[in-house]
Amino acid sequence: MRLRSFAGLIVVVSWALQPAARAQEPVVGAPNPDALFRSPDPTLNANEQAVYHIMKDLLEANHWELANRYLTRRYLQHNPLVRSGRDPVVHFFTAVLKRKPTPIPKRMRTKVVAVVAQGDLVIVATPRVLKDPKDPSKTYTTTWFDMWRMKGGRADEHWDCQVKN
Repeated sequence: MRLRSFAGLIVVVSWALQPAARAQEPVVGAPNPDALFRSPDPTLNANEQAVYHIMKDLLEANHWELANRYLTRRYLQHNPLVRSGRDPVVHFFTAVLKRKPTPIPKRMRTKVVAVVAQGDLVIVATPRVLKDPKDPSKTYTTTWFDMWRMKGGRADEHWDCQVKN
């Protein structure tokens, strides 16, 4: 029995020492991200639709003049780069990042892996392409997560996995 366990350990260790033999599965978006923001439950559907417009109208098309439709005034922000409040968020995108409005697309362009809505929360997972730190000429994919707490049909709180640079 010990010999078999030891042989299994050797297989695992040899597999771990051969990183080229293991391939990461790329993170890819759904073919129709718009369809992911729909629920048969009316409350969840309303929350998903608000997040859909946050992503499409605000984040993609930069129509921050529409922020009061989708974000509460207090909008608690857990991203370490942006202060809480709707006005500071709008300022961050329009004055700090200097994002200019573009036509609002009919369909979302952002690749989306999944949308999960439960209670007052909506979570959106999207693919993220990053440079390989060991070889900057190469890239790899990982998953980015955003989560919003909805209140009265608008986002009142936001989390993501942003880190300080």
